[in-house]
Order: sequence, then structure tokens, then C-alpha cells
Amino acid sequence: MNYTLSPMGESAIIIELGNELDLLTHQKVQAISFYLENHPFRWMIEYISAFSTVTIFYNPLEIMNSVKGELPYQFVCNELHEALSDLPVNQHTETRIVEIPVCYGEQFGPDLESVAKLNGLTADEVVQIHTSAEYTVYMIGFAPGFPYLGGMSEKIAAPRLPSPRLKIPERTVGIAGKQTGIYPISTPGGWNLIGRTPVELFQPNAETPSLLRAGDKIRFKPISYQEYIEWGGQEG
Repeated sequence: MNYTLSPMGESAIIIELGNELDLLTHQKVQAISFYLENHPFRWMIEYISAFSTVTIFYNPLEIMNSVKGELPYQFVCNELHEALSDLPVNQHTETRIVEIPVCYGEQFGPDLESVAKLNGLTADEVVQIHTSAEYTVYMIGFAPGFPYLGGMSEKIAAPRLPSPRLKIPERTVGIAGKQTGIYPISTPGGWNLIGRTPVELFQPNAETPSLLRAGDKIRFKPISYQEYIEWGGQEG
């Protein structure tokens, strides 16, 4: 596995795994995250996975008290090199397939027509392309439970809005560049809004607040407005 290590302050280290948002880099991130989850180092406080990096926070005092003559950062580098040198990228991890129903267009997707026009398509064609792919959750970020999804067709790509909206309703599905995602909570944002799901993606009082997690596979399913209401979706 190819990677580079870089310090972040005096108590964290960044494992950099690539410069591209692609499946191989994602698999490397998942492999390291899986290893750290199941074989945590005694000096590790926590780790944070992102698109192409894994950041590990560690306790330098614990290292200094147990290891003499070696700087904490260098000690952590040595331990990581030993652990990652033969780490398989395609080790088995559970892959969940999650179906997300979406009511596209009209009041739930005010930018659907503009995305279609930009790409020389009809609104129905945008929906067909958007729902025909299987997406990978590369990471959760920006807002609690917000999934960054890879796998969207370039045929429906659209740049961010020149002026972000001050408030986007929770559960709204959007497109920005070559990515698609879902706003789990109400927040400002500059993505093109194409629909809304009745499914709650973030429940702060639940044992597992975020419905989705990195590594999940997502499939979007088009539903009618009536089906949206029957699922428990809110009007407006």
C-alpha cells in the first residue's frame, strides 16, 4: 500500500493515500479504518477518515513515558509503517446497500430543470440517469450525517450555484460538480437541488445517529408525491 505520513501539530499524524476521489483510494481508507477499529494502538486517542486521508490523534505523553530516546511522532511513524506495510487493501468489510426513495422536481427539486437544460437533457432523463447508478459513500462530513457519494454520471454534472441558499430543507438531494449528496439537516448550501427523500438521515437521539456510513452503497428510487407523503415525508 502506497501512502505518506505527515505531522499535524504535536499530537496528530495524517496518512495520505492519494490525490484522486476514486474507488481504490476509498478502499485504502476503508482498509486502514477497519484495521484501526479492530486493532487500536495503545497510544491512539481517535482517528478520522476522509476522502483520501486518515488522521490519527495520539497521546504524546503516554509515548514519552513508555519509550525512551525516541520522539513521539517518529515512534508513531515507525509503528504505522510496521502495521501498514503488508495491510491488504481488499480485506473483507461489511457492505450495506441502502435504497433511498426520492421525490424529484417541483417544490422539492427547484434546480432539476436547470440541471437538465445545462446538460441538454429533459428532467425525466436526469432522474433516469441519477437513479440508474449505484453510489459509494466515500465519507460523512460537512454536516452531521451528510454523505459524499461517488459514482454519479458526468452526463448530469452541474457546477455549484453562484450564490448559496441560506437555508436548504433537510433530506434534500443535490448535485454539485460530479458529485451528488443529501442534506440530512437544514443548512445553507450551494448545491443544485433536484429532489427530496422522506427518509431521515440523521437522528441525534438514536444510538447510531447517522443512517449512512462510509463504505455503504446507495441506490436512489424515484417515488411520486403521494408515495412521499405515505412514507411520512413533510409537505412543502
